[in-house]
Formats: sequence, C-alpha cells, structure tokens
Amino acid sequence: MTGRIHSFESFGTLDGPGVRFIVFLQGCPLRCCYCHNPDTWDVSGGREYTVSEVMAKIKSCRSYIRSGGVTLSGGEPLLQRDFTLCLLENCRAEGFHTALDTAGSVSLEHSKKVIDTADMLLLDIKSLDDKQCRQITGQGNKNTLATLDYCEEIGKTVWIRHVVVPQLTLDTERLKELSNYLEKYSCIKRVDLLGYHKMGEYKWESLGINNILKDTCEPAKSELEEAQKLFYWSKMR
Repeated sequence: MTGRIHSFESFGTLDGPGVRFIVFLQGCPLRCCYCHNPDTWDVSGGREYTVSEVMAKIKSCRSYIRSGGVTLSGGEPLLQRDFTLCLLENCRAEGFHTALDTAGSVSLEHSKKVIDTADMLLLDIKSLDDKQCRQITGQGNKNTLATLDYCEEIGKTVWIRHVVVPQLTLDTERLKELSNYLEKYSCIKRVDLLGYHKMGEYKWESLGINNILKDTCEPAKSELEEAQKLFYWSKMR
C-alpha cells in the first residue's frame, strides 16, 4: 500500500509524550487561515511512499523513540484513511506507541477504525463556534466535536490543541466557553493553547495564496500564559 507523505521529523518533542518520530501526511480538506504548512493541502503533492518504506525510517530511529513513539500528522492523516490505518497497525506490531494528530475533519463513519487503532489523539479544535470555525477553516466543527464525543465513549486518551490568534480566537469569553465545554470530558488529559506564529508566511507568498492574517501580530507570551490558566483543570489530570 502507498500513500503521499509531505515530510518526516525524527526527533519530535512537541507532538505527543516523549521523543517521537513524526510522519506528516500530505493532503488536507481544511484551509485554515493561520496554517503554517499550506504546502500540505494539495492531495497530489508530497512524495509517494509504501508502508514498508515509512516503517523502515521509523524503525531506524527505534533507540531514540523508545520512551516516546510515532505520531501521524499532516495535513490531515484521516484523509488517507487506509494508509494511515496500515501505518498504525504496523507501528503497533512493532511495539511503538502511536498518536494521531488530527482536526477530526472527516466523518466518524470514515475515521472510526483509525481512531480505534491509535493509542491516543491530538485533537485540534479550531473553534467551538461553528460559524467562526467556518471562517477559520472553510468547514464547520461537527465532525471534530463528534470525534471528541466518540473518544469519550471508547475511553481514548485525547490531548486538545487550540490555536489562539489575536482578534480571532484569543478572546477571553470564547476561551472560557471552550474550557467549560471541554472540562466534562474525562478522556481529555491535556489542553495546549498554541500561539499563532508567522513562520510559515513565506509559504503563503510562494504559493500565491492570499494571507488575510498578514497584518496580525503574534500573541505575547503573557497573553498565552493568561489564556492557558483558563484551562487549569487539565493540569490536575
């Protein structure tokens, strides 16, 4: 089986517990206005790999990721469901802990088996407000929230990710609402607020994509720290 890969990272420390090998799959149905890798959007981009080729790369780093594992990211890995599932099954057979980094942007009917197979999810919630979610990504949040509900139902460990952008999602009332909504989910073991950054702006320019956040500043460290305090309950889990 083959799939399209954007890139690999052999020593990741921010995408799941421990040191991890990260596979960035190509293709994404969302068009997030703050995306720092718009070059992952095109489903025909990247390079084609077989499962065996990817596993060879992962196994070559076994000594580094022994206390961590493998994270499948993107793009949106659920867009290549069968390839992602096969990778997860092979990683499990090799004894690697697996994390699926997803926005839950496909239907549960399409993704359930993949979610079942991963050891945990890094679930990116773009916005609790469906209208704002469409403004940010071009798509609503129905599938994302259904994914979270399913993880709660089956007891799948979830780390939440939420990007905070000044004048958009870095809003105290919206963040309080999100915190209150998420607190009831026992499957959520951690909530990370990720500050909007401009490191990927050059990609937007090189791809000729209109960047509506070109004049938006990155949030201050103090703003991020104050926002994170609203999710105090996640530190107790």
